[in-house]
Amino acid sequence: MATLPRRLWLAGAAGALLASCAGCAGWASGSPLKASVVGLTPLPGEGIELRFMVKLRLQNAGDAAIDFDGVSLELDLRGMSFASGVSPQKGSVPRFGEVLLSVPVSIPAVAMLRQALSLTRDSNSPTLRIAYAARGRLGGGLVGGQRFESSGEIDWPPAP
Repeated sequence: MATLPRRLWLAGAAGALLASCAGCAGWASGSPLKASVVGLTPLPGEGIELRFMVKLRLQNAGDAAIDFDGVSLELDLRGMSFASGVSPQKGSVPRFGEVLLSVPVSIPAVAMLRQALSLTRDSNSPTLRIAYAARGRLGGGLVGGQRFESSGEIDWPPAP
């Protein structure tokens, strides 16, 4: 008789594990999140650091909503680390839906100097093609959350 409560407990734990995994986009749908940087707003900084509020649009093309508790973000320019930030936001990206998130990021003085030196070496052309990458993670879930990334190139200065 002592094994019956143990089996019930194991069955309940297995059921809870399966139920919590149903919300994991990586397991339930196999569709990754699509991320787009849609805005930058200046924030007050400390000393010589720059700070911005980055607006991200996350799209979930999966069959299950993705609940999250916290967001981290890293931005690279021209293959070099540029800015990073975190936010304690909680929410959900609906199935076949999207959500806008705001994440404050800091740009250290060293990153600004490294980019400036890199740009002076490549200033022979009137237009620069700048590669960027955004990587991040939505916190929560049993497996540590859901990762996302986005990359591309922009021409600087922009064409009129």
